[in-house]
Amino acid sequence: MKTVEHDVVVLGGGPGGYVAAIRAAQLGFNAACIDENRVFGGTCLRVGCIPSKALLESSHLYHEAQHGMASHGVQLASVGLDLATMMERKNKIVAQLTSGISMLLKRNKITPYNGRGKLVGVDQVVVTTPEGAVTIKAKHIILATGSQPATMRGIELDGDRIGDSTTALQYSQVPKRLVVIGGGYIGLELGSVWQRLGSQVIVLEAMDRILPGLDLEIGQLAHRAFEKQGIEFRTGSWVESASFDGTLCHVKCKDAEPIECDRVLLCTGRVPCSHDLGLESVGIETDKRGFLPVDGQLQTAVKGIYAIGDLIGGAMLAHKASEEGIVCAERIAGMKSHVNYDAIPAVVYTHPEIASVGKTEEQLQEAGVEYLKGICPFGASGRAMAMGDTQGRVKILAHAKTDRVLGVHIIGPRAGDLIAEATAAIEFGASSEDIARCCHAHPTLSELLHEAAMAVSKRAIHTA
Repeated sequence: MKTVEHDVVVLGGGPGGYVAAIRAAQLGFNAACIDENRVFGGTCLRVGCIPSKALLESSHLYHEAQHGMASHGVQLASVGLDLATMMERKNKIVAQLTSGISMLLKRNKITPYNGRGKLVGVDQVVVTTPEGAVTIKAKHIILATGSQPATMRGIELDGDRIGDSTTALQYSQVPKRLVVIGGGYIGLELGSVWQRLGSQVIVLEAMDRILPGLDLEIGQLAHRAFEKQGIEFRTGSWVESASFDGTLCHVKCKDAEPIECDRVLLCTGRVPCSHDLGLESVGIETDKRGFLPVDGQLQTAVKGIYAIGDLIGGAMLAHKASEEGIVCAERIAGMKSHVNYDAIPAVVYTHPEIASVGKTEEQLQEAGVEYLKGICPFGASGRAMAMGDTQGRVKILAHAKTDRVLGVHIIGPRAGDLIAEATAAIEFGASSEDIARCCHAHPTLSELLHEAAMAVSKRAIHTA
């Protein structure tokens, strides 16, 4: 068996792994990155964030062409759907970005390994590649294997009629009736795609609300907005089984009549890919949910072995994994970097978009923190009115005594872009007064944050 040596080896080539490898190389380490897939990029790039956003954008344009252009004076005689071309566009974007990552690895002189990697010692990883097994010795090993869709008892996944988020990115036809199990962001994004393209979408959620974990007020506004679009929600629905009889799918919920549909999409969360990594060979134990405990240095219980991203829990988001990858590499290099977990934004790419950073009202109330709230509706924005998209609001939560911004929650057009200013504000410990004192260009959607910040101290100009 061939044996090679590197300073840092990263197991996993997703947004946490390849970023960690690049940062390690920038810091002067001889770095390697291992991924079991043919291309680097992880779930996010190959079968997650990127392809889903491509379909969300395409389906939104299709829906707007059908229903949103006439009010702008744009008359379209007919609108047709070419699903194959839409899927081809999505695939081209993925291919371009994955090839871009390979180029980045090469440019940074990082050695790539395509194969299954496994720990065999505190400083050794064996990679099974198509060319044979390779033993890699490294003083520092970063585990960044990500997560995968969670399964559910009673759900017979077949990768076609009954599938997970990966399956829903490649339907060859628009299902007449689609049942989505799970009312989180993945289910709502993919449900939105197929609803816009013509599916009757039913979302089943076991809890009494959709988007659990989001600010309650924002979640309620989202619920109403999606219902107006035609998505049907059945909260408090505990799914017992889903099966395919060769013609139709049958979904059975507790104390409810079975639902017949063409396809079923299971979106009940994600679980860490912590199995078959050789953890037992080095004495690393996961918690009961499969996550790897780490310390403030992102180091596991074994010195020299680190873990980042979805593998360690918390917000299971690509940008959080990337941030941890950078910090982990810098910590290895002796730098005093850290991740501010209070400043990790989250975005739901539906329409309207939903974005948040920091604490929700419910979290502040539970912690007994006194706060003030400033709200500005999108309807107060001249830019939103010009766009013909005035649904939603910006909400800023600030400490009642210090005025420090504790949380910002947005539902409305381009919320995912607007949240960046709020994230910077929280990262630098800004007050609502700081945001209010910043001159915002007119007319832009960013003025909504300015007005909401003014509203915290009850001196909003354009809202009552």
